[in-house]
Amino acid sequence: MMLHKIAAAFATLLLISGAASAQGAKPNDAQIAHIAYTAGLADIANAKLALRKSKNKDVRAFAHDMERDHKAVNDKALALVKKLKVTPQDNPTSKAIAKGQADERAKLSKLKGKAFDKAYIDNEVAYHKTVDNALQSTLIPSANNDELKSLLETGLKIFQGHLEHAEHVAAEFK
Repeated sequence: MMLHKIAAAFATLLLISGAASAQGAKPNDAQIAHIAYTAGLADIANAKLALRKSKNKDVRAFAHDMERDHKAVNDKALALVKKLKVTPQDNPTSKAIAKGQADERAKLSKLKGKAFDKAYIDNEVAYHKTVDNALQSTLIPSANNDELKSLLETGLKIFQGHLEHAEHVAAEFK
């Protein structure tokens, strides 16, 4: 199960960092905005599932933080694209993120108790590592608009904290 999560996270990372190469250019700001927003929506949906299924106080606290923080960042992203009059552009990377995490939620929804908690938090560790790396290596360096770049950098700091929190919670399932 963990190997599957690592493979899925790695595949997502390759898609995020390689999508531009496949198109012959780095992602544009409209694509970057959609990738970042989609990643946030996926984590909000994951958190909502955890809040419905988990009884573990640490998992629930983590999920609550994910829902709150990703919603706040996505709200700022929506306000920014509206201000800049940019229409987020769907792309293969954003589609892969949405599909990959929807598939993961389908698997998670079949689990209960400690098995669910462990699988959810393991996914969150792998997912945050992937997204954080993509932000650092591809999305932030590719962003042309300074306000978008700043929002991505702020998001990265928040999401690095999420990774630390997820790793701390995951340690209780070792």
